[in-house]
Amino acid sequence: MATPRENDVKRRTLMAATVATAAVGAVAARAGAQTAPGAPPAAAGPGTAAPTLKVSFTVNGKPRDLDLDPRTTLLDALREGLHLGGTKKGCDHGQCGACTVILDGRRINSCLTLAVMHQGGEITTIEGLGTPDKLHPMQAAFVKHDGYQCGYCTPGQICSAVAVLEEIEAGIPSHVTADLNAKLQTNGDELRERMSGNICRCGAYSNIVDAITEVAGRKA
Repeated sequence: MATPRENDVKRRTLMAATVATAAVGAVAARAGAQTAPGAPPAAAGPGTAAPTLKVSFTVNGKPRDLDLDPRTTLLDALREGLHLGGTKKGCDHGQCGACTVILDGRRINSCLTLAVMHQGGEITTIEGLGTPDKLHPMQAAFVKHDGYQCGYCTPGQICSAVAVLEEIEAGIPSHVTADLNAKLQTNGDELRERMSGNICRCGAYSNIVDAITEVAGRKA
């Protein structure tokens, strides 16, 4: 059996080894924190503000500037940065179409793209199409044909519908276009296929098609 003196020596040895191990770990951590020339900076730790980038684009006809975390989606920049709440956040995975806006003349799911990717872009949201006092023809048609119902998907539906008619007018075919050499027709099959990326849980699809068909007839 070890004597009390021997036990005391063993305890002191253990404590000394523990202190030495901690010291080595601290030195290694400091060495690792020194970034080699040309290497990317270390990630920001908890409580450290993320770096921001200045992004400038035109939204609903007005130039807007924002300082954004580079990871900010266009949807969040519109809703949180510019307080344009008309564009809705639905699935946040690009599957429901509630966040659809018109970017440089083309419809886009704003939840799937980063705001910093669209420096200098021209963006139209539902707020830029019309006002309660002066509705866009598509907005008025949705009201007339009860294409909005609960209304949550409506901003994306309307933005998408406006862009759909522009696509047809420009001669851009869809999956159901039968003849690529003929003039595109604004019929039910074309509209349903082109609007299939916008989900309406209320099931107002037939009313939405009626609304778009009416506006298309005015443009013809």
